[in-house]
Amino acid sequence: MRHNKDDLAKKYIKDIKSADVWSVFKIIADFVKGFDELGELGPTVTIFGSARTHKRNQYYKKAQKLSSMLGEVGFNIITGGGPGIMEAANRGANEHEEVESIGLNIDLPFEQTTNPYTTKELSFDYFFSRKVMLVKYSIAYVIFPGGYGTLDELFEALTLIQTRKVTGVKVFVIGVDFYEPLLDFVENKLYKNDMISLEDVHMIRLTDDIKLVVDEIEESLLEQISILKEVGLGDTKYCKSLLDFSIKKHIKKTEKTVDEN
Repeated sequence: MRHNKDDLAKKYIKDIKSADVWSVFKIIADFVKGFDELGELGPTVTIFGSARTHKRNQYYKKAQKLSSMLGEVGFNIITGGGPGIMEAANRGANEHEEVESIGLNIDLPFEQTTNPYTTKELSFDYFFSRKVMLVKYSIAYVIFPGGYGTLDELFEALTLIQTRKVTGVKVFVIGVDFYEPLLDFVENKLYKNDMISLEDVHMIRLTDDIKLVVDEIEESLLEQISILKEVGLGDTKYCKSLLDFSIKKHIKKTEKTVDEN
């Protein structure tokens, strides 16, 4: 009996190790796929938000409008590829043939069905590899109302910026009524208890003005070009692509708009 139990335990351990090895290959495949498919994108904006938002919801309509405005300028749009806000953003980008409307999907037991408005779709086995691709190739992140997944993506983005793992990227949070209590918590609890700095608080741009978002993303593009030149990266392929884009799209620095929110 003892011998049988030992054999069973050895087999179980072997099965676990085999599964772990196979997982490593799937993880590598996720990253290789993302790098290959997204590495040559031009200027891109990632839009996050709830998969449960209905088409009649004001934030669905606003996400579609914002994405269309960005697409008109020439920015590609990346989303999680699902329904709700993600569908709205892909739908807005899909109105413009010259830009990519990208969905980075993942298999879930509920919610995550692929929306029909993507021009490029990738499917990932793991959340963490998908999250890397959602943020790696974008010059701005726009956060619409959402649940746990959206909040996870918001604070992941803020942490990456706070720790300088990504630079020059702006975070826009859409939905003053929805997110103001969260931002009050950030300021009155995290900041006032010395958990974060005032600079960390100011990383978040809370607004309902989507025209302001477009204007500030354009300005952020010019700032990134300037920073790349200052640090000696002006001759890199990435910097040249941003510069060519700004010239082609006639993006110029504008006077700052005062946001009442």
